[in-house]
Amino acid sequence: MKLKKLSKEELEAMGYDEIAYKIFEEEKKKMKLPVLFKKICDLLELDDAEYEERIGDFFQLISRDQRFTMLENGFWDLKEKYKSQVIMHEEEEEVEEETEDDVDITEENKEEDSTYYDEDSEDDDVEEDDLKDLVIISDEDEDEANLS
Repeated sequence: MKLKKLSKEELEAMGYDEIAYKIFEEEKKKMKLPVLFKKICDLLELDDAEYEERIGDFFQLISRDQRFTMLENGFWDLKEKYKSQVIMHEEEEEVEEETEDDVDITEENKEEDSTYYDEDSEDDDVEEDDLKDLVIISDEDEDEANLS
């Protein structure tokens, strides 16, 4: 049923998103949200103050609703009208000869990486004496301890 034929009570029972969906279906064209919301406000007989007060909520509602999609230049429309196209480009791999400059850069990168990790660090070594007080508890031992 066309929106203009619905009573004000029927329109008020619908959500803004439902009215917006019907407008897009009927008009079959993309539009900007302020224009769309103005049409909704006109249908619901809302004044300019209510328009200003509620347009932010309307934007959030439409943004989260998966039936709508934002297009370029601030236009919106029904997502079902647009099929997503996945375009895959085959990239040509170029084989380059390694030059002395490339080798030097690679060596510099290795040196930079090693500044964050010191392979000769003795702090990472663990002595057996450090582990003498370590106690290993199995799941069964832990369950028995919790029951006690």
